[in-house]
Parts: sequence; structure tokens; C-alpha cells
Amino acid sequence: MIRVVVVDDQDLVRSGFAMILDAQPDIEVVGEAGDGVAAVRATEALAPDVVLMDVRMPGMDGITATREIIAAAPDARILILTTFEDDDYVFGALTAGASGFLLKRTQPEQLIAAIHTIAAGESLLSPSVTRTVIDRMARQPQPDPASSRRLRLLTPRERDVLELVARGLSNAEIAARLVVEESTVKTHVKRILAKLSLRDRVQAVILAYETGLIQPGLG
Repeated sequence: MIRVVVVDDQDLVRSGFAMILDAQPDIEVVGEAGDGVAAVRATEALAPDVVLMDVRMPGMDGITATREIIAAAPDARILILTTFEDDDYVFGALTAGASGFLLKRTQPEQLIAAIHTIAAGESLLSPSVTRTVIDRMARQPQPDPASSRRLRLLTPRERDVLELVARGLSNAEIAARLVVEESTVKTHVKRILAKLSLRDRVQAVILAYETGLIQPGLG
């Protein structure tokens, strides 16, 4: 069973998400929270597999709550769900440690699939979210040479895989591009994350742009 905590300041919205998820045979909503403070407490007490986190809430918002949860439990998996497409929310959530980002207008089946993806240890990077990260990194200062030196830990093939991950390609798409098995790509991604001390693909995308591995708007 995938254990989920649902966080939203609107009772009806929270109940709706809980109803959708509880209807699945392999998902159980073990807790609910109406604000960021309650979300942090619920996560500490219940240790869920996935936290479905709203962004705009009274008191502590979802991004701050995400940051506090990740600081206390680095392995926590948080899926941000919001009505707002503002890139500040997207980038703030991802850099805080969220593993994925969905809009509330997402279809129920997409939400369920996202819960499974996040619970399996993967990250949910839709093309629009990847684009947001790319656009934001394009406005950042020039890459830090010290940070760029981290890439020396990677083999040439691992650098190729990281570049394709940063461009938003899935494992299957990377396998097709490099003419290798998808399992081989998964192995490469795991090694990349381990060598660079990254928690997931989201951080890998951000690092690829921060280090100048690829340039926004090129390729």
C-alpha cells in the first residue's frame, strides 16, 4: 500500500483528493492537513510514502513546509499540487525538495499515476515544468566553475545521459536516443545521482543548468 498524506487548506478539495485516492486498491490516505504546520506534524507522525502538498495556505505555505519536511526527512516524497502555474511557485517547490509538480486541473487518472511515480522513487517532470526550470536557469548568473567541476566525476556516457535528463526526456526516450536498453539508462541515472549526491532527477536537471552542462535555449 502507498500511504499518502493530503495537504490542502480547503476542506472540500482535500476530501475530494482523499476520496479519489482511497478508491484505489493500493493507495491509502493515512492523514490530512489544512496548513503547512499541520503538514509537517502529520508527516513526522505518520511517515507517509507520499505527501500531496498544496502551495498557497494560511500560515506556513506548501513550499516552506516542503523545505522543513525534507530537512527532517530527506527521503520524503512530496508531490506539489496547485492551481497556480506561476514559475516562482514551480521553481520554489522544486528547489525546496519536491519530487513533482501537478496542477489541480489534472485528471484523476493522471493524479493516481503521479502518486505511483513519486512513490516508486521517480520524479515527475512534465515538459512544462522542465521548461520552467530551464527558463529560470537562463536568468541566473554564469555557471560557477567550482560547481561545474563536480561533473568531472561522471563518465562521458553519464554526462550524455544527464544532458538528456535535463532536456526532459524519459528513460525510454533516452534509451531510444542512445540505442541502449532502458534498464541501462536507469543504471546510469542511479550512478549519476549517487556520484553527484543528488536526491532525484529534479535536482539533476537544476544542476545540469547551474553547471552549464547545457545552455538554455540551445539544442
